[in-house]
Amino acid sequence: MTDTALRPLDVYLAAPRGFCAGVDRAIKIVEMALEKWGAPVYVRHEIVHNKYVVDDLRAKGAVFVEELEECPDDRPVIFSAHGVPKAVPAEAAKREMVFVDATCPLVSKVHIEAARHAENGLQMIMIGHAGHPETVGTMGQLPQGEVLLVETPDDVAHVEVRDPERLAFVTQTTLSVDDTADIVAALQKRFPAIVGPHKEDICYATTNRQEAVKAIASKIDALMVVGAPNSSNSRRLVEVGRKAGCAYAQLVQRAEDIDWRALEGARSVGITAGASAPEVLIEEVTQAFRDRFDVSERVVETAQENVEFKVPRVLRETA
Repeated sequence: MTDTALRPLDVYLAAPRGFCAGVDRAIKIVEMALEKWGAPVYVRHEIVHNKYVVDDLRAKGAVFVEELEECPDDRPVIFSAHGVPKAVPAEAAKREMVFVDATCPLVSKVHIEAARHAENGLQMIMIGHAGHPETVGTMGQLPQGEVLLVETPDDVAHVEVRDPERLAFVTQTTLSVDDTADIVAALQKRFPAIVGPHKEDICYATTNRQEAVKAIASKIDALMVVGAPNSSNSRRLVEVGRKAGCAYAQLVQRAEDIDWRALEGARSVGITAGASAPEVLIEEVTQAFRDRFDVSERVVETAQENVEFKVPRVLRETA
């Protein structure tokens, strides 16, 4: 029997991992909208960045589009958890559409911050990734030119501002905590008068998942991050794992994506998941390791989460 014995492998499950409160709320909004109004319900952009979730909602009657112009006037439309430029709900209202905003409340907080600073006459600098829906949505809260984007500390040296004494900054909520700190330091060095948020913009879930990865990185030979390639917070987990000392980190959507050859010499593996990855996929990946190895599992928990966001009133009303 010894020739068929499975090789031992230590598996460290990072906690927290997977769904955050904003993602949970956004998915619930689509499901409740389908219950209330029936199919089809239109969703502008992927409700969250996860193919499994999107496919599941599509099977229930959600229709995913990229722009509002693709939606008929007479069916409800939902705006994704990443947020949308101000012009989008304005256009929906003009067309007298029924619309529900599933923007994560923590992203909405950044939108409110940006508007408040603009009212005080400050030009905004946003730390974020160009083209990401959240960045597009936040920059779209203010008139063009009022929000300048920086992605790296090097960008800070070249940004051209109206008045260095009248500046504020906000950040995308799903960035690397450490990388963002470097950019903030560069901004504060070049623009000492710049105003920052009262509380860190990077969301609690992003921070907690990154801290959990840091806690296991030195214990593991490889890290599996369950998440989508277009998920910013999932990609940051891969980067954080590598920077924290894990030699190999891989982003996988499903168990079938795991590169087993790259794990041939591994004696310990860490598993985590981005904030839009459902537990069923985390379990699928974990089971794939159990099928191939004699697994010893341990959970490394660095924080407990009990955050819950209410769905909009329109969905809670029975009439």
